[in-house]
Amino acid sequence: MIDQSLLFSLIAAGVVGAAAGYLGSIMVLRRLALAGDVLSHVALPGIGIALLYGLNPFLLAFVFLFAASWLIWLLEKRTRLPTDALIGIFFVASLAIGVMLIPDLEELGEALFGDISQISRFDAVLAVFLSALVFIVGSRIYKGLVLGTISEDLAVANGVKLRRINLLFMVLVAAVVALGVKVVGTLLMGALIIVSATAAKNLSRSISRYASLSTVFGLAAAPSGLMVARVYELPPGPMIILIGVGIFLLSLFGRR
Repeated sequence: MIDQSLLFSLIAAGVVGAAAGYLGSIMVLRRLALAGDVLSHVALPGIGIALLYGLNPFLLAFVFLFAASWLIWLLEKRTRLPTDALIGIFFVASLAIGVMLIPDLEELGEALFGDISQISRFDAVLAVFLSALVFIVGSRIYKGLVLGTISEDLAVANGVKLRRINLLFMVLVAAVVALGVKVVGTLLMGALIIVSATAAKNLSRSISRYASLSTVFGLAAAPSGLMVARVYELPPGPMIILIGVGIFLLSLFGRR
């Protein structure tokens, strides 16, 4: 019989992997493939403060990611600088602050690579709830985001409120990244977002199929990597990513 700890870990890995794949499909389309990797490091100061004061790392990570997402959105509107440039500034600042706040090497390693074995019932329920929210909100803004990627003028002409949906999208990414910190850590979270999406892009001829396949690949990779890691006593975070990379390599043979 499966133990509760493993069950909670599998549930969290599955829903976070699926949500990461879904959002990754948008990020790859918008040429923000590396933004997820950069944003994941913004969580480090929040994790550092949580470890120092015995608080919930997810909640503090989300607070910092949400604040960074809002500030990036605000600065993009005020300065007209590209999103990736602003994200890069937050990346270097957050990485420096996070390393200073997490002096213990073991705790730093957990923050960078995750520790999914420590997933609790609360973490699993929260992962399911927030992942469901990502799909509900994401499905409502997906078309507008894609249209804005093709042409901002065309999107505005069709009544798409680009600034609003861009902010919503950044908040969704912040939520998934914060959840993924526990699963694969800040160092590998960006890979979890983009690997499934790039594999799906190789096999898709339509936007709807692309989003669906990306979600399925994320859903498959995370629990599979967790189980392989458990069987062979390997670190789960890197193994989840390697399974995702394996799916990507297989997808290359399906390209037409």
